[in-house]
Amino acid sequence: MEKGRKVVVSALQFSCTDDVSTNVATAERVLCKSPNPLHHEIGTSNVNKEPRNYELTNRLDVGLNDWLVRAAHAKGANIILIQELFEGYYFCQAQREDYFQRAKPYKGHPTILRMQKLAKELGVVIPVSFFEEANNAHYNSVSIVDADGTDLGLYRKSHIPDGPGYQEKFYFNPGDTGFKVFQTKFATIGIAICWDQWFPEAARAMVLQGAEILFYPTAIGSEPQDQGLDSRDHWKRVMQGHAGANLVPLVASNRIGKEIIETEHGKSEITFYGNSFIAGPTGEIISAADDKEEALLLAEFNLDKIKSKRKGWGVFRDRRPELYKVLLTLDGNSPTL
Repeated sequence: MEKGRKVVVSALQFSCTDDVSTNVATAERVLCKSPNPLHHEIGTSNVNKEPRNYELTNRLDVGLNDWLVRAAHAKGANIILIQELFEGYYFCQAQREDYFQRAKPYKGHPTILRMQKLAKELGVVIPVSFFEEANNAHYNSVSIVDADGTDLGLYRKSHIPDGPGYQEKFYFNPGDTGFKVFQTKFATIGIAICWDQWFPEAARAMVLQGAEILFYPTAIGSEPQDQGLDSRDHWKRVMQGHAGANLVPLVASNRIGKEIIETEHGKSEITFYGNSFIAGPTGEIISAADDKEEALLLAEFNLDKIKSKRKGWGVFRDRRPELYKVLLTLDGNSPTL
């Protein structure tokens, strides 16, 4: 029998309504009755045949309720990632003051409390994305709930985008937690959020602190100003690079479906392209969803074997931090710290 610490990670993908209770129930719901769900298994990884990886995906009509936290647990998942801001529509298409009413304080947040109860019941780890109100500040945040229901702490999104359809700077302060890792029952994990995905410094900072797996809850899709712009492949390749450069698995969860928001200039529409995936420690895609259907993705990793290969590859041994001071600048010349 293969030895080492093994963990099964999962990414969920589904379309959101604009009703909190419906979306939270969707995230929790037991796998619905399925006529003939499809199961696909991937054997050994292509790289040195380690670790052994598995994909279990189902494909049903979008309208069915499936693959959610309980379903992932039933398939053996230990750490289950739900997409960014899954309580409702991605409201950042518009700059509307009434949408601040969606924010709630971290402590006593009803969705986090519900997920704590669920995590304890099932014995799984659940990062919970939510719109946080902290006095007069607001953050795009994730609470990490451990397998016994304990809230391990908070990460606040560091990089805040501002462009057509993704006007997050109107709602969110830049996160002040810094990049963190969380020691869960099954692994030490790093969590960053959506736009953070595009910054290699974030991934490296988390792995330097001991992250064994990286998780990225996401909400990304079409561009309202340019329907011909499709970033999905770019989006995936960037994160595959984070996995490969740091020799750690990576899990990305994105939503699907068309969402129409009334803005100050009329209606804005984004079609979210899903494509949630799990990458292995060389950046290889192990499990992936499409752009239309709900999905539950699973993969198993042997963390001890990956750790051994990460050490042997030498990328952390051969780092030269004293040469990277330029990274502390905005213009490549003037230090900002």
